[in-house]
Amino acid sequence: MKLSLVRSACGSLRIHPARPGSRVSLLSRRCPPVGPTNSRLILRTASATSSGGASTKIAVDFGKQSQKDEGFECDSSLREIVQSAKEAMAALQKRNPALQPMLAIIQAGEDDSLLEINKKMAGRIGLNITQICLAKECSEDEIVEELLKLNEDPRVHGVYLHLPPASLTSRVLNTLKPEKDVNGISDLNMGRLVRGDLSKGFVPPVASAVLDLLENHDAPLGGKSVLLVGEDGPLGVALQCLIERSGMVALKSQWRSKSLQTQVMQADAVVLLGAGNMDVPPTWVRPGAAVIRCEPTLETDEPTIEMSSKSGFRYLTAAYRSQNVVRSGRRWLQEQQYRPWQLRSLKLQPLTPVPSDIEISRAQTPKPVDQLAEEIGLLPEELEAYGRSKAKVRLSLLDRLHAQPDGKYVLVAGITPTPLGEGKSTVTIGLVQALSAHLKLNSFACLRQPSQGPTFGVKGGAAGGGYAQVIPMEEFNLHLTGDIHAITAANNLVAAAIDARMLHEATQSDKALFSRLVPSVNGVRRFSPIQISRLNRLGINKTDPASLTPEEISTFVRLDLDPSKITWQRVLDTNDRFLRKITVGQASTEKGQIRETGFDIAVASEIMAILALADSLEDMKNRLARMVVGTSRSGEPVTAEDLGVSGALAVLMKDAIKPTLMQTLEGTPVFVHAGPFANIAHGNSSVLADKLALKLVGRDGFVVTEAGFGADIGMEKFFNIKCRASGLRPNVVVLVATVRALKMHGGGPNVSAGAPLPREYIDENLSLVAGGCHSNLRKQIQIAHLFGVPVVVALNVFRTDTQAEIDLVCQLAKECGASDAVPCHHWAQGGRGSLELAQAVNEAASRPSNFQFLYNKEMPIVEKIRTIAKKVYGADDIKLSPEAEAKIDYYSQQGYGSLPICMAKTHLSLSHMPDKKGAPTGFVLPIRDVRASIGAGFVYPLVGTMSTMPGLPTRPCFYDIDLDPVTEEITGLF
Repeated sequence: MKLSLVRSACGSLRIHPARPGSRVSLLSRRCPPVGPTNSRLILRTASATSSGGASTKIAVDFGKQSQKDEGFECDSSLREIVQSAKEAMAALQKRNPALQPMLAIIQAGEDDSLLEINKKMAGRIGLNITQICLAKECSEDEIVEELLKLNEDPRVHGVYLHLPPASLTSRVLNTLKPEKDVNGISDLNMGRLVRGDLSKGFVPPVASAVLDLLENHDAPLGGKSVLLVGEDGPLGVALQCLIERSGMVALKSQWRSKSLQTQVMQADAVVLLGAGNMDVPPTWVRPGAAVIRCEPTLETDEPTIEMSSKSGFRYLTAAYRSQNVVRSGRRWLQEQQYRPWQLRSLKLQPLTPVPSDIEISRAQTPKPVDQLAEEIGLLPEELEAYGRSKAKVRLSLLDRLHAQPDGKYVLVAGITPTPLGEGKSTVTIGLVQALSAHLKLNSFACLRQPSQGPTFGVKGGAAGGGYAQVIPMEEFNLHLTGDIHAITAANNLVAAAIDARMLHEATQSDKALFSRLVPSVNGVRRFSPIQISRLNRLGINKTDPASLTPEEISTFVRLDLDPSKITWQRVLDTNDRFLRKITVGQASTEKGQIRETGFDIAVASEIMAILALADSLEDMKNRLARMVVGTSRSGEPVTAEDLGVSGALAVLMKDAIKPTLMQTLEGTPVFVHAGPFANIAHGNSSVLADKLALKLVGRDGFVVTEAGFGADIGMEKFFNIKCRASGLRPNVVVLVATVRALKMHGGGPNVSAGAPLPREYIDENLSLVAGGCHSNLRKQIQIAHLFGVPVVVALNVFRTDTQAEIDLVCQLAKECGASDAVPCHHWAQGGRGSLELAQAVNEAASRPSNFQFLYNKEMPIVEKIRTIAKKVYGADDIKLSPEAEAKIDYYSQQGYGSLPICMAKTHLSLSHMPDKKGAPTGFVLPIRDVRASIGAGFVYPLVGTMSTMPGLPTRPCFYDIDLDPVTEEITGLF
């Protein structure tokens, strides 16, 4: 025999037998505070399905004897409603066996009669039911508090407010989510009923029951009159609408009306609303007329039915309420499915000459981010708004749409750029504006978050430019949702933990260290979970601190980091060359623990790389734990988990892992997430942003993501690192070129940020253009073909470009192996200026792609580096420094040899020499050092003099950036 448990208010347990085959959940009450109080709440829950999916009456005893089901079995209408709801429930569970809709009842007082009726009805249909009993004199705040909990509870699909009329305030009714308002009394649901739109709303169960009784009366009532007597209210409004839509005539009267008797005698049916003890004398009612007394709120004073039908009105109402819960469950399940986009694009009116980027951005009013989210099929609970124009998107979306086929995957890369940049971000945004706003193909841009370093240094912002931008561009370029700040905080917490641990180990005995690392709390010492993980890695399978031997204690407490082999540096999101090498530990309180270290820019942190490559919160947490921060004196790697800090890092990063949703100037969606540089990291936005976007766009949609700098750096790392981590395979590469950059590679003079362009870049020069096409452009196309992906060349047109130069680039690009090459005018025209590119990408994506990796990751580290150097950069060979050789040997011995390679190399040349343009050959690539990001999952060689902390130029961008203190408008961003 199965037993059910019921916990009473005072905490005692009563045991009652459950009927065979029923499933009953533990029932609990929330005990009231000790002492006098007017606020008391009781929660009761029962499960109403039996094993095998068949419904059964619940066998939970709530302390009262069940009343006889008078009229339950005999009424055909009631049976039909129950049967219909059961069939709908069975269909729901066939689609989703885990779905178990629940009705929650909030009531004033502890009367169980209502629960018994709804419980029996729920049991027959297969629903769960929860009862929340508030004090009889409960406050509005108490009701709202419970409603807010039920609104966010995914198990609850219907809420019934069984409260006095005075408690059903506007605030209460509008707090309840309309999709859970199965009694149909909220303002929105009532408005839907009046308008006749019930696709999302609900008919009040009492009104449905009244209409059912009227329609099944002995004498057909079609075309006849129904008199509604009583005060106007939600029920009266609902009944009037339903009666009139059923072909009857609805009349209204008040109890104090002098003509009430006459109206009653002339009516074919009379419905008494909120009548209390008031009634109409039987002599007023014409023979054969129906009289229904209906009190819609507290059913403890249940309406009496003066009809020939003996069915119980309470059961009929409960049946309709349960039917609404099933409908709510069905709608919820439908909401979980993929929904076609209903994207409303924003109109652009390009001006000539083109205004500044910030003026263009301010001239466009972005859609509220929740509206954009709804248009692309996101659910409200999947969005975390950060102001009006941006929001984090929760990763639960991946679970909801796991069966949805991915869209097409497009990578935007570029030829080797000038120091001014060639507009990959602008091309990316122009392309998605063309695809979505003009070709009406779902498309998503996935971009990196700009670093404060280039924003205030040389490059300016990264929101695109002209009429192809992410808006608001100020928010995009400044702080955004704080992800880089979170990375900075997490990275520097690790650095602080390293130095603190070395200090404490140097100044304390094993016993003192153990006493502080495993403190006695209330006389008991316990290992934290992260300490137990360390013990297990050390082969110490003990959980009692008192059981460790002195040798085990020493092994446990001493990381014994070698100061000369610490690889972890602090970070700052500012170009600050004077922090490249620093000395720490010079204060007297550091007790001689002086060592040299340095700063990297924040986007070069391994934590940034982890953010970009993780595919879940759990994966990120595991990667953070695996990060190697240095080596012990015995040669063993020391991890963030050894430091005991990895759990705290996950806490700091828990919001940063969610991509940020923004929009373009034409209202198309953009994910902004992660921001590693391609010259010192892997240079791509996050795997998670791409995966979320690929689900949202649907099978025929496009996700366009950007790789940093030239194809030799960002694209190569996208393929060999990001695609290995994500399992995603690209369909097309869009290779961005400019006449300006091609002239530079064709032999033009150097280009410097902040300096006027030489005449060669302003005047037509077909010879320089051809030289750049036959060298750098050809080589970058060949690099893409190494991976088996078709290439479309996008020529980002500047106003100084001549038609002859444009035509020559497109002709030579095709001769060099591009499947197509088109000019792009998105900077001046928005998406309309990239229509030709969008069509070329759409056509190329329809062809099969033969993607392949450049190297097998099981190859030795040296051979993987050599493969990249020779096949991608065009080098004759590589040359390893003694330090690099030693590091490679060490990483191989530690088992890291199968990790992919992330080359840290200048972005200004295919070689390691920034001044060597075109496609250099005949050089040997020097590998100065080799480091490993074990948590991120790659080994990164440092090529030549590559620095991981950029410096500011003579005249940084911040000279032009300012704030109007009156309007708070920002100037100078571009």
